[in-house]
Parts: sequence; structure tokens; C-alpha cells
Amino acid sequence: MKLNFGMALPAVFAVSLAYAMPASAQQASPAPDSAHLDVDQLFATTCGWCHSDGGREAGKGPQLMNTARDDDFMRNRIKNGKPGAMPGFGSTFSDAQIEEIIKYIRELKPHQG
Repeated sequence: MKLNFGMALPAVFAVSLAYAMPASAQQASPAPDSAHLDVDQLFATTCGWCHSDGGREAGKGPQLMNTARDDDFMRNRIKNGKPGAMPGFGSTFSDAQIEEIIKYIRELKPHQG
């Protein structure tokens, strides 16, 4: 069987472009400062792997509800993480969004009922 590479090469190139385009469209970029951050959703999908029940209970990471840590400590930990324990999110969230996360943590209360 003889292959015609002259015909196959353009088809392979077209298919590779079709698969490359969606990959570049999927790249996530940080939301602008003015964007509202759904912190409940954030904890459910990102932080909840380590901070259980939306931060109300300890998991792999500590319980955040009623933390004795001050805002500066939390701001630094969210931005820079802790080697071997928590990734830093300084390039993911803006300063305003990190403030929303801290506010969420400060307002955590036990579930009612």
C-alpha cells in the first residue's frame, strides 16, 4: 500500500490546529479586582480539599472558623502559602479578593439545625 504524504500532511496539520485552539481558550486567568468572588464556591471547589465544611472543620488543613490568627497572617498565608502544606494563591487572587476570603473566614459560624 502506497501512502500519499502530500495529501495527508495538510489534513494532519488541520486536525492539530483544531485541537490546539480549544487548549489555548481554556487557559484560566485571574479575575479582575472588581469581580465578585463567590467565596462559598471557592471553598467548596478549592479550599475544601484541606479546610473541611467550608473552613468550619479541620481536615488536612486547620479549622478556620474562630481562628486566633490575625488578618495579616491570613493574608500572607493565602498569598504565599506554606511550603509542603499549602500552595500560595497570590498570582490567582487579587488583593481585593483575598480580603473577601478573609472576611468570609471571619464570618464563619457553625451550621444551624
